[in-house]
Amino acid sequence: SASLSFFLAPSAVNWHVKSVEDDLVPHRGQTRKRRWDVATPTQKGNFMRTSFGSALSFILSLSATPAFAEDDKEVKAITLSGSATVVSDYRFRGISQTNKRPAIQAGITATHESGVYVGVWGSSVDEYIAAGADQEIDLIGGFKKSFGGTTLDVGAVYYYYPGAEQIIPSYNSDFVEPYASLAYTFGPVTAKATANYAPKQSALDYGFGKEDNFYASAELSGGIPSTPVTVAAKVGRNFTRSFLSSGTKYTDWAVSATYVAGALSIGVSYVDTNRDLFSGIPSANRNISKGGIFGTLGVSF
Repeated sequence: SASLSFFLAPSAVNWHVKSVEDDLVPHRGQTRKRRWDVATPTQKGNFMRTSFGSALSFILSLSATPAFAEDDKEVKAITLSGSATVVSDYRFRGISQTNKRPAIQAGITATHESGVYVGVWGSSVDEYIAAGADQEIDLIGGFKKSFGGTTLDVGAVYYYYPGAEQIIPSYNSDFVEPYASLAYTFGPVTAKATANYAPKQSALDYGFGKEDNFYASAELSGGIPSTPVTVAAKVGRNFTRSFLSSGTKYTDWAVSATYVAGALSIGVSYVDTNRDLFSGIPSANRNISKGGIFGTLGVSF
């Protein structure tokens, strides 16, 4: 079955945020220094590093355990699903994580029949996100259960940015963000509300010590009758000032359409915010919060 959750990251389709009007994006914990003052560029495209491989091996080992059980029911107790995707721009809550360039993403999830799940999801990112790290790895754990037309999903994501501490000794870019969502399906339409709250952590520091972050979103989605196309609309709001919001409360919104043919999916979306935030990269100082149209090409199992 093809079901991989993107929380954030990354709930399903959470557009992964950081913002300060006409300002540069600081590293977590380095708000008074620019990226090129504290870090040297790192090579892109090295997505499948040992760190991601280890996490993936852990998930695979969990999913493989029931295969040794003698009882067929135990063998089917855990379902493994995953996906690999190429996106023209990785947007997290409206803000580009790749300086408006393409990204490679992949993930895998092991789900128990009780509703408990664990997963790992990763994406390439640009160096301004976390002091030179060129990848984001999300370790996910939660519980999801449906009651009639209502689905409850609660859990937490640990955001890991390997490589940042190698450039800046003792630099902490990683943080934990619990989440909860409630979805209700009526006919072909599903309405979903999601809340993400990250408690006070040093990685969310924006120059004032440990800070927390609260983000909420609402989404409507549904399939077009007699077609393999799904359309969706989402609006989100960051209600606190932290590194994730670049010290400013702001709003993001998006509309999307996805075509699914077997394991293949093709998507197009328009994403925008009410911010003006620049990456601060000397050779390509782009407005990473500006609206635009983006595409995705993915395969799932």
